[in-house]
Amino acid sequence: MSATNEKTNEFLPGVLPPRASGRTLSSDRMVALRTGVVVLAVFASTFLWMAPYGIGPYQSHQEVNANICPQVFELIPKSNGALWKTLGDTYETDSFKMRAVDWLAGAVRIPTESYDQMGPVGTDPRWEKFGAFHDYLLKAFPLVHASLEVTKVNTYGLIYVWKGTSSSLKPLLLAAHQDVVPVEDTTIDQWQHPPFSGYFDGERLWGRGSQDDKSGLIGIMSAMESMLENKFQPTRTVVLASGFDEETSGLHGAQMLAPVLLEMFGENGCAMLVDEGSGYGEQFGRVIATPGISEKGYLDVMINIASPGGHSSLPPLHTSIGILADMLVNIERNPFEVHLERGSPTYKIAQCLVHTPDLPASLRRDIIHAEHNELALRRAEQELFKNPMFKNLVGTTQAIDLIHGGVKVNALPEQAWAVVNHRISTQSSVTATKRRDTELLISLASQFNLSYTAFGARITDADAPAFGTLTLSEAYTHGLEPAPVSPTGNDAVPYQLLSGTIRAAYNSHRGLSDDDSLIISPGIMSGNTDTRYYWKLTEHIFRYGHTDGARGGSIISGVHTVNEAIKVSNFVEMIRFFTTLILNVDESELL
Repeated sequence: MSATNEKTNEFLPGVLPPRASGRTLSSDRMVALRTGVVVLAVFASTFLWMAPYGIGPYQSHQEVNANICPQVFELIPKSNGALWKTLGDTYETDSFKMRAVDWLAGAVRIPTESYDQMGPVGTDPRWEKFGAFHDYLLKAFPLVHASLEVTKVNTYGLIYVWKGTSSSLKPLLLAAHQDVVPVEDTTIDQWQHPPFSGYFDGERLWGRGSQDDKSGLIGIMSAMESMLENKFQPTRTVVLASGFDEETSGLHGAQMLAPVLLEMFGENGCAMLVDEGSGYGEQFGRVIATPGISEKGYLDVMINIASPGGHSSLPPLHTSIGILADMLVNIERNPFEVHLERGSPTYKIAQCLVHTPDLPASLRRDIIHAEHNELALRRAEQELFKNPMFKNLVGTTQAIDLIHGGVKVNALPEQAWAVVNHRISTQSSVTATKRRDTELLISLASQFNLSYTAFGARITDADAPAFGTLTLSEAYTHGLEPAPVSPTGNDAVPYQLLSGTIRAAYNSHRGLSDDDSLIISPGIMSGNTDTRYYWKLTEHIFRYGHTDGARGGSIISGVHTVNEAIKVSNFVEMIRFFTTLILNVDESELL
């Protein structure tokens, strides 16, 4: 998960709500409700309670409830059913568990850290560690490398093509990245086990990348190796794309892989894409899985003030730092207007809340009626937005993250600047975000007599005398539009197939056969993955890791921080998930 886009905490669950106790809505329960909405927002998750709950005066609308957040049955491979059962039985053995430990531990032991502003491959020696990682993959997965076509892009980007027998079927595209976020030297002594040890304590495997995202990459390759050992030959081509700098925005990795993939398969040439993302966890007494169907956009705006310098003993009324401070205060006093919009991913989250047993009846009624009643929508919005994290997921956010000004204590600062980070709502755009920032500062530019330029356009008269200048520009890189929203309706076969696969993998790992065992909900990512470069390959893009991220109140262990670890039982379940996905996609005639 990209460090540049600060996904560290963006889909980690918080404190889970208590189970319903049958009491009236106390302040503690309201806190639990709000906390639960946080979890749903961060996990972008929601679920359907199969037998509808009472909704007070609106009993006649229970038919409507049944159509909200519809679920699918578990999808168990049929023509590949014998292989699926054989592999499932294998995955349950202790010997396979230890094999999975060895696979993942070996990958963790190679410190494939990526850093901001690394030089090009071939000039920056820090890339060379990925060569050792490739050597490890070749040794650990010999059948994968003997049976699949391997293409290397920009030296360390990897494309594996497992050719199917039918060239008429669009391939399944899987993605996972090789790199990990760096480990700070000052934090090493805080790790329970060394960060690149791959230590297995009998339950968890410890180390940087054990969750993000070597578990995904090694999970896919472990599934492929196991299937090849059982002589599986796919009908549909399976592709694995693996970048090596996702944590620093993928400029050298996925950005280079994308045109090669486009040349190989063409625009909309893939049936579906599954990359890293959130997983499943227990919320409100039910387990919910949350494949991400979109990602928020991204924009960094630099605000630069320039004004005359001089000795600090003869100051003007306002220095460049003082002017900048006024503007930053004005920005924070004016957050973006946020509304819950029908049809948006976050609206779907809200809709699905009606099927949770702990939701207050009044909020349930308002959400049900919100589809056709504006007042009900605004009441529901008002209640849901009491939780700031849910509100942040819905709207465009702003965070002043960097500031600089002045060089000496007795010299007037000739320049001061700050950078504002925006995560752009799926219902907005980069252009709309720039326009709002530009308009917000016009009055202050006039008040301080500044010549104003925003994103290359003159806002004030170029010939008018001015005390200084105000310049707005994109910082570091161009903005990223919100990702297209993947279809999730009843006729969206890829989403339905993924949902049935999630349920089948979850159930089979636990010996269940219950279609009510968990809920699959559309989710949304507030950060960005390598999928940002793959939009042209398919409209069916999902960010999902089948990771047990919040069961029993735990959090995803140490992602982007100390003590990153994964339960080996969870890692084996990930292998089962990728196996089930490949087999289900292989025999689907509808993709």
